[in-house]
Amino acid sequence: MAKALAPKLGGALQERRAAITDGIDKAEAARTEAESVLAQHQERLAEASHEASYLRQKAIERSAQILAEMQEEGRRQRDSIIAVGHAQIETDRLAVTSVLRRDAGQATTDLAREMVAETMQDHTRQSRVIDRFLDELDEKAAAA
Repeated sequence: MAKALAPKLGGALQERRAAITDGIDKAEAARTEAESVLAQHQERLAEASHEASYLRQKAIERSAQILAEMQEEGRRQRDSIIAVGHAQIETDRLAVTSVLRRDAGQATTDLAREMVAETMQDHTRQSRVIDRFLDELDEKAAAA
């Protein structure tokens, strides 16, 4: 019986051993493939992280550039506004100077006319003429 069963048992054991070895080989191949896939995923993750850092740095640089451009444009606008303001002030100053010269000339002429018209022998009259002239100047200044 042992001689009849031994070849069958030996064959079954051989088959079993082959199945186990084949299972181990398949498991080893699956582990190797899984390690390869893991390595690829880690490489892709590292590339994505590097790309994200690169994009973040580019965004920071671009925002700094935009800020510098905006500051420069602000300076240009400020300088333009100041230049226009200075030009307007100069124009106003010239206009006021012209008006003041005209008014001062007119006031001088008026005073001279009144002084000539009145007799200047009396001190009281002189004071009255000067007071009246100064009052008129005050009224003109208040009206202006």
